[in-house]
Amino acid sequence: MRRVPRGSEMEPPALQNPGRGQILTAHVNLVVCMSPRTLIFAAVLALAWRGASGQTVTVVHNVNLRSDPSTEYPPIRLLTPSEPPLTLLEPVPESGYYHVKTSAGAEGYVWSRYVQVAATPSASPDTIRPGPGIDGSTSMAGCGDGLWEHVYHPSRLIVLQDCVTVTGEIVDATEGQAHHQPDGVRHEGDGDTHGWLKVDPQFADLINAGNTSDEGGNLVFEIVCHYKVTQPDAEAACVGFADHITIPPVGAHVAITGTLVREKNHKQWNEIHPVSRVERR
Repeated sequence: MRRVPRGSEMEPPALQNPGRGQILTAHVNLVVCMSPRTLIFAAVLALAWRGASGQTVTVVHNVNLRSDPSTEYPPIRLLTPSEPPLTLLEPVPESGYYHVKTSAGAEGYVWSRYVQVAATPSASPDTIRPGPGIDGSTSMAGCGDGLWEHVYHPSRLIVLQDCVTVTGEIVDATEGQAHHQPDGVRHEGDGDTHGWLKVDPQFADLINAGNTSDEGGNLVFEIVCHYKVTQPDAEAACVGFADHITIPPVGAHVAITGTLVREKNHKQWNEIHPVSRVERR
């Protein structure tokens, strides 16, 4: 019986690799028989590979980092959901494994079923044009990291854009509140943050009347399941999941990536909810 490191994923059996001569023959035959249509397809794949640069991969289940896309050799190490985001090196899985690089610079392969590849966020402010939106649900794509499964009562949100990145300065959302918080964000009963981002000028259109009247003219950002849940009907949303994003201090200039939504309740302000990542800039 094959032994699997404790807490790791159950991967498929190691694949039999063909001999070197077989690989060479197959390669030669492929080149000889390649049609113009196939050449175009190959070019598209090459462009897709370039487009993978910068995409992040989140570990959602204990998974082994391996030196090759198989179980033939011992794993390099075990990655857990607390692992910082990985960088995707190739967009197409090989034998069910993604080629990735860790935050420490180690390259390897991870079993694709136990990671989530983040959708490419909007690259330009000009592409963030909130439309009428659709009702939120646990099946929303978001940034491709599965966080919508942990959004409390998602239908109270209108999704304006699946995945965006907005830059600005973190503002103290608890100033003047009965309970001031050292991290500058309100600790909601559903376990989420309620933070404020003073957006950079190019994102001013994201600030609506509700943001102006009730949120100090700031964009709200909510990191789900970041704190202990104290609201009984919200407990189910965070079962088996806890967020570990580090929130930079008040005054830090950051880039926040997540889903752009509008609240149906309160004053219907705009938010980034759920937040997928926060990076200092």
